[in-house]
Amino acid sequence: MASGEATFKSRYREYGGEQAYWPLGPFKVRLPGIHYAWSIPEMGQAIFMCATCLGAIPVLTEVLGVTYEVALSMVIINGFLYCLHVLLGDPVVPGWVTPSIPLTTAFLMNYEMGPARNQALIGTQFLLAIIFLVFGITGLGAKVIRMVPNSVKCGILMGGGISAVYTEFAATGRFNKYPISIAVGAIIAFFCLFSPIWANMRKKSKIIDTIGKFGMLPAIIVGVILGPIVGEIAIPDITWWPLIKIPEFGNIWTQLSPFSIGFPDAATWAACVPMAIVIYIIAFGDFVTSEALITEADEVRKDEKIDFNANRSNLVSGIRNLIMSLTCPYTQMCGPLWAAVTAAVSQRYKEGPDAMESIYSGAGTFRWSTFVCVALMPISSLLQPVLPVALSLTLLVQGWICTQLAMNMCEDDIERGICGVMGCVLAARGAAWGLAVGLILFFICYHKKEAAKNA
Repeated sequence: MASGEATFKSRYREYGGEQAYWPLGPFKVRLPGIHYAWSIPEMGQAIFMCATCLGAIPVLTEVLGVTYEVALSMVIINGFLYCLHVLLGDPVVPGWVTPSIPLTTAFLMNYEMGPARNQALIGTQFLLAIIFLVFGITGLGAKVIRMVPNSVKCGILMGGGISAVYTEFAATGRFNKYPISIAVGAIIAFFCLFSPIWANMRKKSKIIDTIGKFGMLPAIIVGVILGPIVGEIAIPDITWWPLIKIPEFGNIWTQLSPFSIGFPDAATWAACVPMAIVIYIIAFGDFVTSEALITEADEVRKDEKIDFNANRSNLVSGIRNLIMSLTCPYTQMCGPLWAAVTAAVSQRYKEGPDAMESIYSGAGTFRWSTFVCVALMPISSLLQPVLPVALSLTLLVQGWICTQLAMNMCEDDIERGICGVMGCVLAARGAAWGLAVGLILFFICYHKKEAAKNA
């Protein structure tokens, strides 16, 4: 018996086994406290990291013309649907299809504010849901990930990383509005998540180790404190009552649901088809990132067998997008991964069972906690001014993770070349262009690579 197995204790699984669950067709139902332990550090992160979830509000109010209260209600509904992933067996922290947001908003601007624009969003998200569901039901999700060449997977990750960082530092990026808050917050986030200096400090100090368990939380807290001091962020006006925001279901139904405002006409449906395909291509990169992060964590932790299934992830993402499209269509869409937080969770998970009992403990606790936090008015009002900074820090961390994974996954110089070129094209010209360039480069360089291997 290995020493790790001898000291391992869990009431949810045996050493090397899969975490307990209730089988439900393709799903594996897991509830906190019944199938996995609650994780206090992830709950602490969620209190402040829900600022990123609330970051959808400015986009929703500007693009759809809804009030702050309706937008907050939409965020709460979306927050509950986030919980479906771990609940149904997907070992990740889900999020938006973030890189698609500029493309989606540009597409919606072709329609007049009101029912016409809302119907265009309904059509896009409904068709995206169908794509997710078809890939999940037919099993194409897992097959496609296995079929995609490694160099193209790397290129998708690289493109996502470059795009995430570039958009923050571009002329219209958030860095120009909040330079000090974002710069200091990013330095703290990178240091706490990735620096070996910080990792060594954690080994020597219990206080520093405790801080390190909270991932990006120190960076968000610094943003909340530093922003008002340097004049980049307003001082929060905290609302104490009502304590809990009850979603405005009536207003959402009358303003946004297709059963109230009507479904798109034929021309709008046709225009939504290519938009939905492009968004799925972007979301496909999240499946690649999910597989890479979970595989890496699974290789480190021998005490738990993690079951990541792209088909199941497609199904859950499809269910979320379908529900949102028929109730309150969401400009951010429902993506299968929040890369920055999933990386933070997996990083702490790799520290061992004493740090995190199961990958589901981290991901599940985080998402159930963010759902509760976005509905608590004192928290949502406290974080309202810092929403843009929190979103920016999340994207910068996602950029680090994606580029790091892309370079680590490359096996030789040919793959590194394809990865770099494809990633740049994807960031500059969009998902369709990037994928096309990556596949072309793969096919014209593949035989040379095989010949080199066989020489």
